[in-house]
Amino acid sequence: MKGVALLRIRGAVETDTETIAVLSGQLGYPAPTSEVQERLQRILTQGDGLVFVAEIGGRVVGWVHVHGKHDLESPARAEIGGIVVDERHRRRGIGEELMAAAEDWARSMRYATLRLRSNVIREDAHRFYRRLGYSETKRQVVLSKVVTESDITDP
Repeated sequence: MKGVALLRIRGAVETDTETIAVLSGQLGYPAPTSEVQERLQRILTQGDGLVFVAEIGGRVVGWVHVHGKHDLESPARAEIGGIVVDERHRRRGIGEELMAAAEDWARSMRYATLRLRSNVIREDAHRFYRRLGYSETKRQVVLSKVVTESDITDP
């Protein structure tokens, strides 16, 4: 690692929630700590995913979420749900270590492929992923619709 003393990669625990939420905001996805806590708990109990954190001197400075992805139309694979390193600690090899942990997890779960999605405007991130051996396989449009219970009708 490029000058990162005592970097430790470990599985996330509930007490990491507040820092994970702060870092999620740096990634562009702010959320209340309570929501992040619920999401983390769900990930940890589902059994087909993990959140790794990078810690320096006992302080969390980054995280990566990796999980299994099972679709009907394509083979099962692992996927990066998100990755972020604190803006004050970037370009020091921490992201590489987090990605290596995610890749190790994917191998241990016997997934042949690890995929990630990255916003087209994140050119620095794309260079980082390419440097780690990832290649672009497609571009797509992501569409969303908010569906609440009031939108669901009984059959």
